[in-house]
Amino acid sequence: MTSRALHLNLDDAWRDEPFGLPVADARGWGPRLRFSAPPRLVAEFYQEHQANLAAPFLLYGSGDFHHLSALRLRPLPGPIVMVSFDNHPDWDIRPPKWCCGSWVNRALELPHVERVSVWGCGNFECWWPHQIFGNRRAERAGILDVHPWADGRPAKDQQRKGAILRENWRDRFEQFSQGLANEDLYITIDLDCLRIEEAVTNWESGRFSVADLQWALGTLRESCRIVGGDICGAYSVPRYARPKQRFAAEFDHPKIRLPVEDKIRAINLATLEKLWPLLAQP
Repeated sequence: MTSRALHLNLDDAWRDEPFGLPVADARGWGPRLRFSAPPRLVAEFYQEHQANLAAPFLLYGSGDFHHLSALRLRPLPGPIVMVSFDNHPDWDIRPPKWCCGSWVNRALELPHVERVSVWGCGNFECWWPHQIFGNRRAERAGILDVHPWADGRPAKDQQRKGAILRENWRDRFEQFSQGLANEDLYITIDLDCLRIEEAVTNWESGRFSVADLQWALGTLRESCRIVGGDICGAYSVPRYARPKQRFAAEFDHPKIRLPVEDKIRAINLATLEKLWPLLAQP
């Protein structure tokens, strides 16, 4: 029988088992799947771990594995809307097909996924000229909306469709949530959407606070049905299986000064303890 909630251990990002979750050991797959993977390997992984991926709520490690969220959507009955809290839009249309920076497009290929909405993007990918590599076609079609932070940007950027400011994002999110009344939702949280003092990840830090996400999850629960979700993004030491994969990943990742290991785990666990019960509650 499939567990309601499961820890899929790909990289030992969570050494102590939070909440006593049952664990599926997938560490042998971690280096092969990290950052990107050829479709053949993704298919083999899905075949081996399909039952584990079917757990309604899943905890896994680094955001380098965020593309696995697209596999999670496959068995869900539709129609469904996916809400992503992420510092990156993950909408890149360039190869590789299966990559943590392009996986939203794999989700949109599924016929029962009606819409994907990404909140809290704080990096450069939503702005000119880098946005030319994003799936603007899906955005124009209304099946993908991204909501990047526009604080401190020029006035014309603040008028970008979906742009949010600290002073107005909760109003915008409430309107968004009310528009999804009675919809079935899948929620994915990449911890890199949070401020550095509340989450240590392999990527740049975002601008949400934990309190922001607690409020957002509560707001969604008031009007929608959360039928599944996941949390990823905790820092882990990068390990790769293929030279090209390592080169691309190391080129793409930012250089980050990290706290000591014990502090990393303490920060991330404190945040998980606040978010996981709100996401995975019955």
